[in-house]
Amino acid sequence: MSPLRPTSMPMLLVATVITATPTVGLFAQEGSPGGPVPQSLLSARRARLVESLGGRLALIGADHLKDIESEYPQDSDFRQNADFFYLTGLEEPEGWLVLNAGGPGAVVLYLMPRDPANETWTGRRLGPGPEASRISGIEDVRSMSRFDEDLAGWLELEANVVLSLGDERNRSAVRAPFERAGVVAEAAAPLLARLRMIKDEDEIRRLGRAIEITMEAQREAWRVAESGVFEYEIEAAIEYVFRAGGAERVGFPSIVASGPNTTTLHYDKNRRRTRTGDLLLVDIGAEFGYYTADITRTAPVSGTFTARQRELYELVLGAQEAGIAAVRPGSNIGVAHQAAVRHLERNSGDLCGQRSCSAYFIHSLSHWLGMDVHDVGGVLTPFEPGMVLTVEPGIYLPDEELGIRIEDVVLVTEAGHEVLSAALARDPDEIEAVMGEPPRWVRSR
Repeated sequence: MSPLRPTSMPMLLVATVITATPTVGLFAQEGSPGGPVPQSLLSARRARLVESLGGRLALIGADHLKDIESEYPQDSDFRQNADFFYLTGLEEPEGWLVLNAGGPGAVVLYLMPRDPANETWTGRRLGPGPEASRISGIEDVRSMSRFDEDLAGWLELEANVVLSLGDERNRSAVRAPFERAGVVAEAAAPLLARLRMIKDEDEIRRLGRAIEITMEAQREAWRVAESGVFEYEIEAAIEYVFRAGGAERVGFPSIVASGPNTTTLHYDKNRRRTRTGDLLLVDIGAEFGYYTADITRTAPVSGTFTARQRELYELVLGAQEAGIAAVRPGSNIGVAHQAAVRHLERNSGDLCGQRSCSAYFIHSLSHWLGMDVHDVGGVLTPFEPGMVLTVEPGIYLPDEELGIRIEDVVLVTEAGHEVLSAALARDPDEIEAVMGEPPRWVRSR
């Protein structure tokens, strides 16, 4: 029987445990395996942003809770704005972080006051007070009831403002005082992007764990794949591994594409039943502690690549290796992309007919990775140590219902690069070997 095919019997989940980081810290990802961001790192991040402001006032807004009646949250009703979390480590909604607040280097954090009656519905809130200071390292924590008055006073002293709304609903909170002061704010995104592109040790830890979980989920997808299994069944196995490993969310909708669906880049309906001869393209990322992985592998549903599938797969693998080799300080995504294209042009032969297979490589080789799957940063930004990106060439032949993509996560280092997802098989023989293993996480009884 297929390991995931529906039966009249309930599914039995194998009690295997991935070790996760212990839970620590109230409201600093309360209960999350990711744990809190060290206060020293939060302070250092804020100091770097203050340095880049040149004396300007900066406002960084938090997100709001989703409305469960109208916004249909499917995972949870709140994920903190990435910039606000990066600088405060807090998951509290509806707050503001203000830098250079009334003077160079001054930092003020505004949080909503506690409302015990409402907390029956939302859970306990942090509120302004010493606990918020202890977690964030910000001594001056005030109630949101003071925000409007304080902001009006600061705008009288400082007309140059850098703004990150966090949530578009925050626009109403700053519109009136900005209009009265005649202030046009500059977007904070470029300054924050520059900071977020260079990952510190806690960010690398979180990314590393997200990658470990995602690699194991890829292996389980290979183990459960066989003709007749639905894509959504494979997706269920993947996302069970995510949750069991401490990932609280998917970094993006899981792409589990078989046969003709492998040629649709962002296919995520995951409804088709697999067939013998199909390739299975799985593009997934677990989010751990607000940082997401992004890894793609392509495998044969039957457990063995056909001769043509293997030839095309090895061509894509060679292009990926060429792209990865181009990742080093001073290079950039454009240079790496061209290295992959050159490999395809030189090695395609007649695999794609009269044209080079590079004509069927229809997307960019890379994107930045971090708190968002397509993380902040410019495509032509020169590589520096601490930057993290994906490398993902692909070939898509719709007429043959055949798409192949291979994607790994790469860290730029002083010496060149490190493939953070190197432990996941890319060699076709090694993939086939894992596909021959029984499922480890999910099985039927």
